[in-house]
Amino acid sequence: MTDWLGPEEWRAVALSLQVSMWATLASLPFGIFIAYALARWHFPGKQVLNGLVHLPLILPPVVTGYLLLLLLGTRGPVGSILADWGIILAFRWTGAAVAAAVMAFPLMVRAIRLSIEAVDPKLEQASATLGASPVWVFLTVTLPMALPGIIAGAILAFAKAMGEFGATITFVSNIPGETRTIPSAIYAFLQVPGGEASAMKLVVVSVGVAMGALVLSEWIGRRVAARVGGA
Repeated sequence: MTDWLGPEEWRAVALSLQVSMWATLASLPFGIFIAYALARWHFPGKQVLNGLVHLPLILPPVVTGYLLLLLLGTRGPVGSILADWGIILAFRWTGAAVAAAVMAFPLMVRAIRLSIEAVDPKLEQASATLGASPVWVFLTVTLPMALPGIIAGAILAFAKAMGEFGATITFVSNIPGETRTIPSAIYAFLQVPGGEASAMKLVVVSVGVAMGALVLSEWIGRRVAARVGGA
């Protein structure tokens, strides 16, 4: 594998793994919270929140990336404040992680929400009647039973982040060693004569990672579900 991939290709693979890992880990707590809110709470604006969460699935990725650039760029309303604190996202790998997290967030939330909705509310109510606080009910009843969906959502979000291209290249460009992930590297290799071989290698890596993530998601989900069911 070391000889098969060149240094530039390895950098793209390593950066993609780094971006996808941080995108998944940083968005997971928010994904669980929003999924729980959509599954269990009734509040004004619930459908608006649901629409905003799923908006990246509907909008062209380039539009999402441009909106991120307007919002989080150094001249944007949020990006300018972050820049004053020394945090710059545009044209940095951290911005690539933000773009990947935004694009993968709907898949994560949907998987977790369906898992939470599958938990029998009567079990939560029974725990509450015994004096448990809502937070304790969530931690001891809802969260363990929804764990297969949470794991599946996280792994699917990771796989989606690995393949993100449109929003990423619009928000952080395609800078070698800084923002050039696997999809951006494939695009760059296809723009130069003789780059098809390198592009194909990265395509194989991308397909392998995606398929591995799906298989791992199914396997872990079954193992956790069996353990929870036998508890």
